[in-house]
Amino acid sequence: MNTLIEVWKAELAESRFRVQAVLSILALILTLSFFTKFLIWVEARPGVTLADPILRMITPVDLTWLTFGLIYVAVLVAIATLFNKPRDLLLAIQSYTIMVWARGAMMYLVPLNPPEGLIVLQDPLVQFFGDGNAPTKDLFFSGHTSTMFILLLVTRQRKLKAMFLLFTLVVALAVVWQHVHYVIDVAGAPFVAYGCYRLAMKIEEW
Repeated sequence: MNTLIEVWKAELAESRFRVQAVLSILALILTLSFFTKFLIWVEARPGVTLADPILRMITPVDLTWLTFGLIYVAVLVAIATLFNKPRDLLLAIQSYTIMVWARGAMMYLVPLNPPEGLIVLQDPLVQFFGDGNAPTKDLFFSGHTSTMFILLLVTRQRKLKAMFLLFTLVVALAVVWQHVHYVIDVAGAPFVAYGCYRLAMKIEEW
């Protein structure tokens, strides 16, 4: 614990890091607040239903608990691991924030209807604490897949990278199998996530 406190004290002693940390947290809060309202508009907007030949061959299965179980575990492990690496934690926050804006931009430009046979992916925590309403048109690109991939990118430990890679693949397959996403949604997610990660690194260098 003393070492952890010392690490944070050393980083917070640098004014540039303090400013970046405050701005990054503020940006994340404002981004998520805006994105929540944006999703309401996305849900009300008409979209296009894609003809996905791979989905047509797959009978949808409800894998909600597998998907969110892996996501919850990954996020908790990432927080526990990155908390003693303040700069890596900050990079993760910045990458995720940029990724949310990228998703918003793509959803605005590419209005889609959910795949046929969709089994709604209900976040258990949102169901417990919230109204239980789950978006179905937040499609291109997959936020679940890209979030997992960002955790892979910001983690330095090889074993954790391997675990996050496995989790990313399983989550990607699960949301396709459940017909929550089109194949292109999950196929494009890692590439966009990597671009957001690289942009966050550039911002940190400034």
